[in-house]
Amino acid sequence: MAMLNRIHLNGLRAVETVARLGSLAAAAGELNVSVSAVSQQISRTEKQLGQALFERTASGLVLTEFGALFATRLGAGFRELAHAVALADEATQCTLVVSVAPAFASKWLLPRLSRHFTRHPNVLLRIDASVRLANLDHSDIDIAIRLGDGKWPGGRAELLLAQEIFPVCAPSIAGKLKSIEDLALTCAITDERAMINWESWFAAAGVPPVTFQKGARFTDPMLCLESAIAGHGVMLGWQLLTADALADGRLVAPFGVRAQSGLGYWLVTSSAKTESRKVRDFKVWIKEEIEATMAQFGSATAGPAGTNAVESGVAPVYVERDIPLRQAGS
Repeated sequence: MAMLNRIHLNGLRAVETVARLGSLAAAAGELNVSVSAVSQQISRTEKQLGQALFERTASGLVLTEFGALFATRLGAGFRELAHAVALADEATQCTLVVSVAPAFASKWLLPRLSRHFTRHPNVLLRIDASVRLANLDHSDIDIAIRLGDGKWPGGRAELLLAQEIFPVCAPSIAGKLKSIEDLALTCAITDERAMINWESWFAAAGVPPVTFQKGARFTDPMLCLESAIAGHGVMLGWQLLTADALADGRLVAPFGVRAQSGLGYWLVTSSAKTESRKVRDFKVWIKEEIEATMAQFGSATAGPAGTNAVESGVAPVYVERDIPLRQAGS
């Protein structure tokens, strides 16, 4: 392979193209260069090889005996290179790149991905788990799942699920909460980067805010969730973050109020690009998964009317109230 270092690849391309197409003009057209440039590349390659590849005749270039043998091997080599590049193109076409926040990816998306693999076995998923908002026009990301108000410049946004907020805690904590006022006896688990707040939920419940005991503070909602499951206090959660823990009993929603936050999860694609089949298929799949999750969520958070979390083990039916929140960042 070291001997290839003394031969310019552009010259080899010129030789192969002229040999295959039969003329300098045709080769120049395919390579998108001038006829003189092709001729110079061939002459340079012949000097580097120390062998004549073409005879110059009145009717044009004719392969020498050595040139014919050389061009045959060269053609096979370039076909293999073309196949290699095609593999890369095929991999790109069959890979769906999804940008999503780590909490969403870990607590909701990841446990369900096997069903996407089963339905679309030829599509490879690459999850770009980051809170960074990728530039969909100038990256390899096909679709993003973003939390916000749906307004992103240059993005085509489709609402996936409006975000509702409500308190959640471990069953051991829920057993001590006879009323909303009893929250004052518990610790609040706080996500310092959250775009939601307790004041909004208390407004929806129609009661004055209570002062919590001092509790743990985190900069990641996944840590808040694990802290709540461990019984460290009460956190303000939302559907997709808490759905699985509510369904399997690790968490309880102890009160009958959930508030619209003014935020939502959105499917966002570039408005400058046509959506591919793999993106459209992903949208159909994730909407079905959201629907199934919310059906399970409703079952997990609804109990007989008039019962409380201590008596039934689950929360009573929610009363939903629209309330404004501070403007969400994008």
